[in-house]
Amino acid sequence: MAIVFKDVSTPEGLQHLDAFLSSRTFVSGHHASLDDLAVYGALSAAPPASAFPHASRWYSKVSHSLGSKFPGHGVGVHVGGGSGGSLETREKEEEVPEVAAIPPPAAAEEAAVAKEEEEDDDDLDLFGEETEEEKAAAAQREAAKKASGKKAVIGKSSVLLDVKPWDDETDMKKLEEQVRAVKLDGLFWGASKLVPVGYGIKKLQIMMTIEDDKVSPDNLIEDYLSVEPASDYIQSCDIVAFNKI
Repeated sequence: MAIVFKDVSTPEGLQHLDAFLSSRTFVSGHHASLDDLAVYGALSAAPPASAFPHASRWYSKVSHSLGSKFPGHGVGVHVGGGSGGSLETREKEEEVPEVAAIPPPAAAEEAAVAKEEEEDDDDLDLFGEETEEEKAAAAQREAAKKASGKKAVIGKSSVLLDVKPWDDETDMKKLEEQVRAVKLDGLFWGASKLVPVGYGIKKLQIMMTIEDDKVSPDNLIEDYLSVEPASDYIQSCDIVAFNKI
């Protein structure tokens, strides 16, 4: 069902938008979408943080994302009334020039990136040997089973996450620190590596072992990796592989 906002050019409309964003990172999900672009375009300026903190935080994130992808200097465009009408330029201003299409990367560059990814995969097997942290957790579980005299069965899963930054200027070391800073009962972080995705940007691939009845990967992403302060470094987080142990 479509989301309906009041006229965001009025204080009442901004109050409605701020209340809506108080429990959300973006308008219709964990990642920026065309819905965010539509609301962003209806605002004539950034909402003041003192009066509308949630709307101001959201506006900054969308501005940051747009700024990294559209670095050109604009000539000024107005949105009439914030009601979703057509865009009209001011009188006597010059026409907005056509935006040149970004050329696809050269075949040689694509081959180089593919080769680098293949070499990285050879260097590190994310599904391979257990880490010291995982071994310690397994030893604790075995000791607990022997002490109780019962043969407990604990369901576990091995999960591989793709964690993508906002742009090539994101500090990937701090990004990984934000991920590993999440501490939950039944969650054990494992090996990680950086994988090139093109144009100088790299993503973090990281393994984790979870106890199924204690940790949900979807809740982990939504409640911890898609909110501040982690969202200052993380643009998106996806589950690449999910295997029962």
